[in-house]
Amino acid sequence: MGADSDNTGGLIQVGRVAGAFGVRGEVRITSFTAEPLALVDYKTLVREDGSPGLTLTSGRATKGGVVVRAKEIETREQAEALRGLKLFIPRDRLPEPEEDEFYVTDLVGLTVQTAEGEVLGVVKAVQDFGAGDLLEIAPAAGGASWYLPFTREAVPEVRIADGVVVAVPPEEVE
Repeated sequence: MGADSDNTGGLIQVGRVAGAFGVRGEVRITSFTAEPLALVDYKTLVREDGSPGLTLTSGRATKGGVVVRAKEIETREQAEALRGLKLFIPRDRLPEPEEDEFYVTDLVGLTVQTAEGEVLGVVKAVQDFGAGDLLEIAPAAGGASWYLPFTREAVPEVRIADGVVVAVPPEEVE
């Protein structure tokens, strides 16, 4: 298994269809971008397998995301049928991060170790169940994954160039 085994081939999830909005085929999208309206600027959003998703023609910001019109959707029923659809853009459409910045997706595959250098495992995925980003860690010794909050306290240092995430594991993790 390569380091990119959980990566969706250079795609980055930027949103998820939350459902229909109104009766004229508008779609509500939960945005995972710092600036929700950036989704409209990206215009063409693809599915997880890279196939066409939605082509956004217009949009406006709303609480927790955007309400958009998409070329593929004309009715409320069509919009509702896409609820839960994950939307991605190719990684190369994102601006390069500034020095000392990175995209959370860049953490997947990095080695997780303590400040003392003890290897704890590898970042398997970055999840957000609603309370902020969590790093899913595949333990070095094998066994079940565990989660680490992606906070300054739990992850005091990220060294992308070295392929290392320095972590302060919770007490109950062996």
